[in-house]
Amino acid sequence: MTKKQKRTLWRILLSAALLAVVALLPLPTLWLPGALPLVSVSHVSQDGSAAFSLAPWVLYLVPYLLIGWDVLWKAVRNIAHGQVFDENFLMAIATVGAFATGEYAEAVFVMLFYQVGELFQSYAVGKSRQSIASLMDIRPDYANVEQDGELVQVDPDEVEVGDTIVIKAGERVPLDGVILEGRSTLDTAALTGESLPREVEAGDDVISGCVNLSGLLKVRVTKAFEESTVAKILDLVENATSKKAKAENFITRFARYYTPSVVVAAVLLAVLPPLLGGGDWGKWFHQALVFLVISCPCALVISVPLSFFGGIGGASRAGILVKGGNYLEVLADTQIVVFDKTGTLTKGVFNVTAIHPDQCDEDRLLEVAALAESYSDHPISRSLKEAYGKDIDNSRVTDVEEIAGHGVRAKVDGVEVCVGNDKLMESIGVAWHPCHRVGTTVHVESQGIYLGHIVISDEVKEDAAQAIADLKAIGVRKTVMLTGDAQAVGEDVAQRLGLDEVHAQLLPADKVDRVEALLQEKTGKGKLAFVGDGINDAPVLSRADLGIAMGGLGSDAAIEAADVVLMDDKPSKIAVAIRVARKTLRIVRQNIVFALGVKLLVLALGAVGLANMWEAVFADVGVSVIAILNAMRALRTGEPAEKQ
Repeated sequence: MTKKQKRTLWRILLSAALLAVVALLPLPTLWLPGALPLVSVSHVSQDGSAAFSLAPWVLYLVPYLLIGWDVLWKAVRNIAHGQVFDENFLMAIATVGAFATGEYAEAVFVMLFYQVGELFQSYAVGKSRQSIASLMDIRPDYANVEQDGELVQVDPDEVEVGDTIVIKAGERVPLDGVILEGRSTLDTAALTGESLPREVEAGDDVISGCVNLSGLLKVRVTKAFEESTVAKILDLVENATSKKAKAENFITRFARYYTPSVVVAAVLLAVLPPLLGGGDWGKWFHQALVFLVISCPCALVISVPLSFFGGIGGASRAGILVKGGNYLEVLADTQIVVFDKTGTLTKGVFNVTAIHPDQCDEDRLLEVAALAESYSDHPISRSLKEAYGKDIDNSRVTDVEEIAGHGVRAKVDGVEVCVGNDKLMESIGVAWHPCHRVGTTVHVESQGIYLGHIVISDEVKEDAAQAIADLKAIGVRKTVMLTGDAQAVGEDVAQRLGLDEVHAQLLPADKVDRVEALLQEKTGKGKLAFVGDGINDAPVLSRADLGIAMGGLGSDAAIEAADVVLMDDKPSKIAVAIRVARKTLRIVRQNIVFALGVKLLVLALGAVGLANMWEAVFADVGVSVIAILNAMRALRTGEPAEKQ
């Protein structure tokens, strides 16, 4: 509990105690020589001296000002700034009016319970902020740089790309880089929500925000702090609440028109019945005050944004970054999930599983392919170079041309070669033949002669099948996979995972076209989410109703291109994200229906004189507290064990 919350709690307790003393104990009597404005005559003695008692409103004013001075001040200040119709104004006018009509105890109780509701709100918002702000712990405080043989702590902003930093055991990794020396384990829980540490050694990439658990690491910095993973994540989290959901925007617009309307209605309620002969002015003035207390929109204005805030915070604890409440709404309505294959459902770790030469031997075929692909960082290129296993002399390779969705053309030892898929072979008019092995087939051609092909296989992620099963279990209508691989490879993966539909041999533009077709097919029934690795899927991610990027760890494009980022490589988190969104939306709807239902009922009773101030307090503060407590359930939506 913060210092401000503790002060508010003490004010509530002290005000409640003073109210009990004033309400339950006999009022003090003062013997004074004459009448004073703040006292009333109790009786006159035989000697002519008068006994006076303090007027009740004076005694009730002490606990009232103790608990309500800040509300009165905010109301006056807001009026001075032209912001008249808010909950402070409603509480101020209702309680001051209650004092004016002699309802002193009720005025104090209304203000007291209003502050109790505000304390609940402050605590709930604090918990929500804490769940998101826990991610802020990933911000590094310093970086160790070696200067004159000694380690000096500097601000991460001062470290430049190419500098070497030292990360001791127990310290947080301050910047993205590559390990030069050392071996250790990294705790990525703050980023992914996973407790299992990750083993790293020389040559491995490390990203900022992780904690070095054991060994000493020397790291060469590859990105400036403002471009690092931790900086991008912090920026995303800090701006997550700025993108409001439709329900939040509705409540904002609703409150803008609702509050002035109920103030006008209260004025009419105070004036019209007496003018029409329906009773005395005091009775209807008091009833108008009751109407104002009932009408305060705190429950809606507080609980709806708090629910979305809690949902975003709960998701972040599970390693799911949602860029705004509006994306939670789309997630909750997702009925079609479209996957990219490589790096999403598969590990993207390719291994050469077969070499089938046609016009040369195996070693020559692999050498030509590895040299031609030597300038590419594509997973298939890396697997060819790893299988080749020798140092590559880049001087042997010239005129490299990457052909998107097809492969690469280059000169190896001065001779032009083409390395790529079936479409590349067809485009250059070389006769090729398919392979009976399931996997990605890389064909090799030189000077119009087909040299053979190499088969590369990608491993399916351990939780991919469970991810598809979980999506179907929560009611996702269709799961689709798009891939640039051969039809046989795509169908094999789809069958193993239980996907409903697969489209293979697609170029990047073809994937966009396929998503367009799926969007037209759904005819308004639910939303379509596309799940990709965020590196080369940006066009598709942006075209879908919702873009979900896998593997935010180390992927700048993933964080920037998608609406939702899964901070690890687990597709099973998609079902968790949808459950989080659906539970959040259920809580929002519950609060809207409950708050409006109770308020409309009690407002109707208040308008005809059947609701008193105590019922008004429940309709305002009671409903607010219940709605806030319900909204706080959204904070638990990201817990892995929970099945919403």
